[in-house]
Amino acid sequence: MTLVQQSNLEHILLSIYCFVDDFLKTILSNIKYALTSPDQKKPPIKKHNLSIAELVTLAIWRFFTGHRNWKDFYRHIETYHLKDFPRLPTYQNCVEAWNRLSSLACVLLNFFMKIFKDHTTDEMKKFVDSSPLPICKIKREFSHKVAKNIARKSKGSMGWFYGFKLHIIVNEMMQILNFRITSGNVDDRVAMEKMWNDIFGMIIADGGYVGKEWREKAWNLGKHLFTGVRENMKKLMTKAEHSLLKMRQKVEIVFSVLKLRMGLESSLPRSELGHFSHYLWCLTAYQLKKFFQFFSKNGSVELLSA
Repeated sequence: MTLVQQSNLEHILLSIYCFVDDFLKTILSNIKYALTSPDQKKPPIKKHNLSIAELVTLAIWRFFTGHRNWKDFYRHIETYHLKDFPRLPTYQNCVEAWNRLSSLACVLLNFFMKIFKDHTTDEMKKFVDSSPLPICKIKREFSHKVAKNIARKSKGSMGWFYGFKLHIIVNEMMQILNFRITSGNVDDRVAMEKMWNDIFGMIIADGGYVGKEWREKAWNLGKHLFTGVRENMKKLMTKAEHSLLKMRQKVEIVFSVLKLRMGLESSLPRSELGHFSHYLWCLTAYQLKKFFQFFSKNGSVELLSA
C-alpha cells in the first residue's frame, strides 16, 4: 500500500467518523430506548472498548478499503491503525458487535433514502432491477446449512444460483431510493410493488417486469412502468424507447460497484445475521459515498430535516 493510498484512506476514515458521530448525536440521542431490568434470560449487554460511533465507522470504512472479508480488514486495522484504535477488541468481539449494530445500518439507510427521494423529482427517470446474491456454489445447495431456512434456489440471466436477491430502485444519479433483500425465488415484480409506494414518475425496467396488469397498477398509482420486451414477444421498439432502455445501464453500474468494488457477494458469514449484516453495511457504505458526492455539490444538508 502506497503512502498516497494510505493518506486517502485515512481522510475517508476521518470523514466517515465525523458524519457518523454527528448523526448519532443529533438523531439517535433523541430516541428513548425502552430498557428492561437484566435477568437470567436477558443478561446485561457487555460494554465494548470502542464507542458505537467508532464501531459503526469501522463497519462502513471496511468497504472503502477493498478488503473482501472482516478478518483481512481486522488485520489491516491492527497493522496500520492500531494507534487510532488502541482499545481495539478481539476479532470475534468486533464481528459480533458489527452484526448487532446492523440495525443502525438500517437507520442510516432510511436516512439516505429519504434524502435522495426528497431531491428526486417526478420528472426524473427511475430504474428498477434485481441481482442474485449467491451464498454458495449451486452444487452445494443441499449441503449448505448457514441460511438453509431462508435461502432459495432460482434461475437468473447468468444461470442457476442458491441464495438471495437484491432488488433496488435508483434515480439518474445512481442513488438508491429503496431496496429489498429477498429469497432467491421471489418474483421481481412482487418485490418492486413493495418498494415503489412513495416513488412516482417513469420507472424503467427490463423484460422481467413485463405484465399488462402491472403497467395498469402502476398507472393507477401515478407511475409509468416502462419495460423492455422478451425474446418471445412480437413487438418492435422505437428509437426513443430503445434509448430509454439503454439508460438502464445506470442500475447495472450500481450492481457492478456493489459487487465488484465493494464485495457485496459473500459466502463467508457463518450465520443468517452475518449475511444480512454484511449486505446492510455494504449498502450503507455505497449510500454514504453517494451522500458525500451529493453534499459536495449541493452544500450542507441538515440531519434533522430527515
